[in-house]
Amino acid sequence: MHDDHLYDALVIGGGPAGLQATLTLARVHRTVLHVDSGVYRNAPERHMHNLITHEGQDPADLRAAARRDIAAYDTVTSLSARVASLAGAAGDFTATFEDGSTRRARHVVLATGVRDELPAVPGVAELWGRGVAHCPFCHGHELTGRATGAIGTDPARLLHLAGFFGRIAESFTLFSHGTELDAETAALAAAYGATVRPEVVERVEENGDGVVVHLAGGEALALGGVFVAPTVHQAAPFAEQLGVEVSPTGGILLDGFGRTSVAGVYAAGDAAHHRDLPMAMASVGTAIGAGLTAGGACVADLMAAERPALTP
Repeated sequence: MHDDHLYDALVIGGGPAGLQATLTLARVHRTVLHVDSGVYRNAPERHMHNLITHEGQDPADLRAAARRDIAAYDTVTSLSARVASLAGAAGDFTATFEDGSTRRARHVVLATGVRDELPAVPGVAELWGRGVAHCPFCHGHELTGRATGAIGTDPARLLHLAGFFGRIAESFTLFSHGTELDAETAALAAAYGATVRPEVVERVEENGDGVVVHLAGGEALALGGVFVAPTVHQAAPFAEQLGVEVSPTGGILLDGFGRTSVAGVYAAGDAAHHRDLPMAMASVGTAIGAGLTAGGACVADLMAAERPALTP
């Protein structure tokens, strides 16, 4: 099926960023094709944190409520589907879906998220989101007064986490996973109150509402939870297909309005990376704000493109 209708905007992504961008466009009666693949980065989570009025809520409930909000606008067409490829330029982009069908839109908002590549430690992937986490803002407070740890080979990341958990955890262990920390890093870790264990982590296992970290040599430490630093990759191929500039850390580079390096293409959420920030700021709250900003910029650029025809 080839739908020749030209939508004002195609929004790809059913997480908070894509849902908010769609709502923002719909509020000013722009025609929007919103595509949701049903795959979400925070799907393993059952409790969302650090978002006012939604503290502790299941993120699936937030998505469902947002979809109900969007359904009230008759300029929105929602599809549960997967886009396979994007092509075109500002004013006329074509999305080809996995079933071979195509749809067209004047502008595109990419809210497609990222894929987490987790450390290759047995048990980490299985316990991701329930005992193994990466963000202290989202998962730190729940470990108040409990033994906690971090697994990684990047001293800067380990120290960053130690700085958080010196105030939160009963104790904090840095598992440097076969990497010896230099004297300066080890001294700062000690100043934070952290213990450094240089042994290789052989596996992580579930232990009630916590985990057990098994070290080479046979020792096992019971903890309330453990943190890791995943490597992130774009979850969709669209940035590459459209020639959008991407940062060395893998995020789609944006200006302050959510515009990418390609005219007519905007991005928001975990897949996006503001040019003035050292890293992507991944959270539900920032994703919602970025979706609103990208949606607003998309509307502004649509209006600018329409003006010449209004004043011949």
